[in-house]
Amino acid sequence: MTEGKVLGIFISETATTLPVSVHKVRAVAKRGLENDRYFLGAGTYSDSEPKGPGRGLTLIEKESLEHIRDTCGMTLSGEESRRNIMTENVHLNELVGRKFQIGEVLVEGIRLCHPCGHLEKLTGKKVLSALKNRGGLRASILTDGTISIGDEISV
Repeated sequence: MTEGKVLGIFISETATTLPVSVHKVRAVAKRGLENDRYFLGAGTYSDSEPKGPGRGLTLIEKESLEHIRDTCGMTLSGEESRRNIMTENVHLNELVGRKFQIGEVLVEGIRLCHPCGHLEKLTGKKVLSALKNRGGLRASILTDGTISIGDEISV
């Protein structure tokens, strides 16, 4: 059983604005996080096809952001990562195809969230190589509920 926790929650109403940190957020099954760009249909890839699962929630490990610092000598904040949830002590790559809990919310890991040029364009930081196989996880929200900083993550 994996036990981790939520260290940060980040949402943005538009595709190009820096996400803001919030203490808690309402998760809506099959939709996403309230007031986030993909929930609102305003994300960079909202109109991309196919519109399969895994667009409602993105996660990144705090340890991946530390890896950038250690290998590139630069910092990438949770907000700059453009992921919704920053975790600690969870190996996200292992959660592809698995259901897990974030606090009271049941989610399912769908696919890895590989970094793209959009991230470097918006941040001006050359971090793609450091994030190879460390870019996070795309997940689907299966049940409604609230996710808060400090919530436990369990598989």
